[in-house]
Amino acid sequence: MRCGLHYLLCLAILNGACLAGAVAQGDSPRLFNPATAAVRAPGTSVRIDLIGDSTQTNNAGYGRGFCANLTAKVDCVNLSQGGASTRTYREQGLWDKALATRPDYMVIQFGHNDMETKEHLERQVPMEQYGTNLRRFVQEARAAGIKPILVTPLTRRYFGPDGKIHSDLLAHAATMKRVASEMKVPLVDLQEDSIAYLDRIGEAQGTKLGITKKDADGKTIPDKTHLNWAGSYAFGRIVAVDLGKAVPALAPYVRPKAAQLPPEGLKAMKVIEGGPVKIVLVGDSTVNAEGGWGKGFCDIVTPNVTCINDALNGRSSKSFIDEGAWAKALADRGDYYLIQFGHNDRKGKGPKRETDPETTYAANIRRYIRDARAIGAVPVIVTSLSRRNYQDGKLIEDLNDYAAAAKRVAAEEDVNVVDLNAMSTKLLTGMTQEEADQFDATGHADQSAENGKVKIDRTHLNPKGQELFGRMVADRLVRLQVELEPDIVGVPAHAASASAGGK
Repeated sequence: MRCGLHYLLCLAILNGACLAGAVAQGDSPRLFNPATAAVRAPGTSVRIDLIGDSTQTNNAGYGRGFCANLTAKVDCVNLSQGGASTRTYREQGLWDKALATRPDYMVIQFGHNDMETKEHLERQVPMEQYGTNLRRFVQEARAAGIKPILVTPLTRRYFGPDGKIHSDLLAHAATMKRVASEMKVPLVDLQEDSIAYLDRIGEAQGTKLGITKKDADGKTIPDKTHLNWAGSYAFGRIVAVDLGKAVPALAPYVRPKAAQLPPEGLKAMKVIEGGPVKIVLVGDSTVNAEGGWGKGFCDIVTPNVTCINDALNGRSSKSFIDEGAWAKALADRGDYYLIQFGHNDRKGKGPKRETDPETTYAANIRRYIRDARAIGAVPVIVTSLSRRNYQDGKLIEDLNDYAAAAKRVAAEEDVNVVDLNAMSTKLLTGMTQEEADQFDATGHADQSAENGKVKIDRTHLNPKGQELFGRMVADRLVRLQVELEPDIVGVPAHAASASAGGK
């Protein structure tokens, strides 16, 4: 897939989240680099940007399947954002960033999050405003020399007693079609085509194209909006073929035969269909079971998961490799590797451990990613858990450079990131020192190495902290690697809300 991630091209704005539910399903936050935004992948002759919501993303929409069904001559850049509407995509600065990539074409799809509901969410807009927002996208794209293409929203898989789809997005599709006709914009009627496809295959097969989610009681139920790998490739193929028909100039760039799932996709489908999973945790003492979030994470996986915590006290990204711990972790042959380093990489930790965030640390993170992939595993980078030290009432942030470097490398290598540093910092920023101390460990073996002369251990976690931050990692992970959602034990909505810091 040529989605430009290796060149920092399809990189959207970073959104921090605290707990499950804070970020819409399918959200895939990325870094944005204006200096490289318009740089095209070598060997490509046309750039296509995907602009939309979670049903268009790579991890929970048809984006990856769409890009896979285009030839290698296309630089396919996915700038869709989970939870976005025609209103918030602009308000969050994502539209300006998309314009900065200077594509030849923009494939624009919104509607799911524009729909007005009784909750009256900030992202929702009246139908008239929805049409106005679409017109403005078209006008501004054209003013920038970009050719816009409108795509009516993918239908939700709402089957009625008659076995047919009963869509709640028909009005939004009609409005988009009217805008396309008035402004003479090429149109892909995905709403109509997705309904026809699902009506043909039926509810049982249609359900197999989706992911799962937790209901208010914490039970796993089908997600009737978002897609797994198979769904992405099915609907991505439909969009690609329709695109070639709507814009004849793009027809030569559509693969003549439907793309097949890559090994990662086949693995994900086996997982979501109930196959056994092995997750390996790699890192330092803030991940290790003795005083890190790893125990809280492993405690909430289902019996279907073998959770191995290979994290070691006092290790850095360098020493973990040098001492042979990484080779031993690879020998566990995990399906997924969650990798977090940074605390012991900092300056002052000694030559056997310390690294520079932009050079040696970044190189080490890149090696972890590539080594994991070499054995057929899926690497996921986790940024370092924040320490809980305050000065003048403000949280001290001393791991930002390593978190930024980890995210940059992950973006370049097209790897998902659980930004635990941002999430934990956000949570702790809203607390006082006394409130944050409710998570402090006592008597941890690595306390001196992490905290120097500080007697209070504000780096490691007690059981309450392990539970909270382990849950934080798990709930974010399943929004990125959506196939793992059935393998994490859910909690009732009121319990999840109450656990946000115990306040």
